[in-house]
Amino acid sequence: MPGDVPRLLVTVPPRPTIDEAFREVLPDVPWTYLSASPGRPLDRVEALLVGSPDREFGSFDPARLPQLRFVQRLFTGLDGFPFDRFPAGVRVAGNVGGYAPFVAEHAVALALAVARATRAGFERVAAGALRPAPFQTSLRGRTAVLLGYGAIGREIARRLEGFGMRRIGVNRSGRASPGVDRVYPAEDLDAALTEADLLFEARPLTRATRGSLDAGRFARMPDDAIFVNVGRAGTVVEADLYHHLVTHPTFRAALDVWWDEDYAAGRLATGHPWATLPNFLGTPHSAAILGDAERYGIRRALANLRRFFDGTTPPTSPSAWSTWASGAAV
Repeated sequence: MPGDVPRLLVTVPPRPTIDEAFREVLPDVPWTYLSASPGRPLDRVEALLVGSPDREFGSFDPARLPQLRFVQRLFTGLDGFPFDRFPAGVRVAGNVGGYAPFVAEHAVALALAVARATRAGFERVAAGALRPAPFQTSLRGRTAVLLGYGAIGREIARRLEGFGMRRIGVNRSGRASPGVDRVYPAEDLDAALTEADLLFEARPLTRATRGSLDAGRFARMPDDAIFVNVGRAGTVVEADLYHHLVTHPTFRAALDVWWDEDYAAGRLATGHPWATLPNFLGTPHSAAILGDAERYGIRRALANLRRFFDGTTPPTSPSAWSTWASGAAV
């Protein structure tokens, strides 16, 4: 760890993967961990690398850093981020695309698992039963709608190409984009859903996206469609999705994100008995919880900090909070 007066303060708990990434990406920038900073002068700190400030800061007040101009989050989203703890004018960036290849891989794995009924198939095997085979569908020749055609959406689209799927993106502008056969603007989401044999949700949670997938929206999809959420649970009305699965047994869903996730306690709570549904599969928000993803994500975050210290503009602005709150949707 550099011994000079730090220009960068890391509030994430110390870990070897961070030390290694600093040596590769930011070897010339003096930095220190918050946990190692008692007694060290912090008056020249210009940037923070943070994970979950509410758990990491304790009594630390970033307003005491007179030179602070930029905050880089290690994680992707900014929903729930405590913007009010930072001085006005400080730019905040999520780690956009920081884990996209790994989240996309997980999303496709979930889609295949429910399409080919691997859970039901395993239960048949466990019971010693060969037939009847469970209800399955193929991805070949079907249409996938990618809701939120950003970094994760593009990575999903790239992986779906090998299945011969028609791919439709949904974004704010509706402008054509590489990797998909068609793009709908966000206001035409209802039309896109009628074509969705497979719907991937990969949007951030904003005022515009919160609760935007409800009973009416699921009703527009084919009865045997598949819904996969690797974005944010809050974009979905939990009760509406649960009841749609109950009343449409050939409709299937797979979730990696949940409405009540308590990371401090390592607990998730659900408002409905999801695990009892035969047409449902869930994973514990684990799409990017693997060593390769951690190393990749840390380097992506540090690359953005590299741009900041090199004097180029990272992909954010002083209005990051107002943009998030107003609902930059898809």
